Amino acid sequence: MPGARSIDGGRRVASPPRLALAGAAAGWSLLAAAGVTATAALALGLTVRSLGWALVHDAPVMHYVARRILEGAAPYRDLFDMNFPGVYLVHVLALVLVGPGDAGFRAFDLLVLAGTIAGLAVALAPSGRWAALSAGALFWLYHVAGGAWRAGQRDFILCLPLAWMTAAVLADLRAPRAGRLALAGASLGVAAWIKPHAVLLLPVLAVLPWQRPSVARVRALAALALGLGIPAAAVVAWLAAAGSLTAFANLVGGYLVPLYSRLGRASLVDAVRGHDLGPVVLGGLGLWALSGLVALGRGGLRDGRVAVLAAGTASGVLHFVLQGKGWEYHLYPVALFAIALGAVGLAVALEGHRRVLAGVLLAALVVSAAALAVKGIRNLEPAWVAAKAARAHAVAAVLAPVVARGGTVQVFDTTDGGIHALYLVGARQPTRFLYDFHFYHDVGHPYVRRLRAELLAGLRARPPAAVVLFERGWPSGDYGRLRAFPELAAWLEAGYRLARDGDGFRVFVRWEASAASEGRDAPRGDR
Repeated sequence: MPGARSIDGGRRVASPPRLALAGAAAGWSLLAAAGVTATAALALGLTVRSLGWALVHDAPVMHYVARRILEGAAPYRDLFDMNFPGVYLVHVLALVLVGPGDAGFRAFDLLVLAGTIAGLAVALAPSGRWAALSAGALFWLYHVAGGAWRAGQRDFILCLPLAWMTAAVLADLRAPRAGRLALAGASLGVAAWIKPHAVLLLPVLAVLPWQRPSVARVRALAALALGLGIPAAAVVAWLAAAGSLTAFANLVGGYLVPLYSRLGRASLVDAVRGHDLGPVVLGGLGLWALSGLVALGRGGLRDGRVAVLAAGTASGVLHFVLQGKGWEYHLYPVALFAIALGAVGLAVALEGHRRVLAGVLLAALVVSAAALAVKGIRNLEPAWVAAKAARAHAVAAVLAPVVARGGTVQVFDTTDGGIHALYLVGARQPTRFLYDFHFYHDVGHPYVRRLRAELLAGLRARPPAAVVLFERGWPSGDYGRLRAFPELAAWLEAGYRLARDGDGFRVFVRWEASAASEGRDAPRGDR
């Protein structure tokens, strides 16, 4: 009888169709193992070569804020910045745990990466080993391929609590427990204080209690509310104790939402085209996620994994679109959930012997890994990163004598190396303004007029020993942008002279200080 088992010498022998099926499954498993191993090997190679990466771009700015907080400064009140308080707390934690240097921050970035991969593994392990392994390897490669400037980026850090939120949600779908909802809520609460866009995932959590009976539903809602509330209560209490709560509310309601959210918006299609291998990387990850969705969809929409991971991917797309600036690191959440979705699909396709889907998913894995490997090699030591780091160190060398004499320094910059230089030499500014772009947009708006007046009052009351003007403005502008702020230009011209015209920056010193230091190479500090 075809397909039946026979007895041969007391031993059961599989029929040819079953042998063929087992052989095919083993073949696909070997291909999956090869693809995942190659992806992990590429990630490991890039990681080893990245160990010498230094602080650059946004990270030193947040480190500067964190160090000022540790010295007693109040965020928002003493440091005007648009980031949410969770970002500062992360960098405070980094300074306390691993210290202020480049090596410590590199270790911290890799610890966050390891924690995120662990969260993915816990979330996806019940779907099969290929789900956990492929997601971990691909997200690992995705991160280290981005280069030093993406290390410790806020949207990357956001992925750590989001991964653990996903693990708690998927665990609750398998076996509802109030504690799991509390953990999911706490994870989302932490994420929202790093980037408020994380609240886009709140509907995924909010629907879970309503799948329970009435009594259990009340407990589940209470657990979810408690989880969401604990991080909020902790952060608000910290801001209140630091004297920052009013300033934070003022910044969010008066500047962040009505003004900054509209600033620097770009065509997202053009932005992705401008990312290094952006269309290829996103195309590979898109094929990976879509194929995974098809594989999961075969099991019906009642599969909770479909709803959670697809909703996560959609929220990641909105996370990128709503910010509107097109920056590459804003894609981290969509990458996290898209990678998870495709990984679960791969496990389902392999276990269900769906050869076509498995083949498409493995092809998408190969394309994504290859593109990320090329991107990673390009980003190991890109010229623009080296130039930015060199500029920061050059400015720091000029400012070191000023700081040694107790002088303050005001920088007019965004992320081109100004605050990085202050971080390197331990300098302080006479005002709370870290950047200067606030003063050149919506100049007729009352809030911006107040910022301009505050800046001038602070500079006049506490004249810095040196002023550093960076050539490149954001979202546009050059040295000539001061002409759009004539009061500032007049103040600088009346009290300061050009002491150093460097590569992308100019250092000005006070006339009285420069006269006393005539013939010396470096400007002196305040008297």
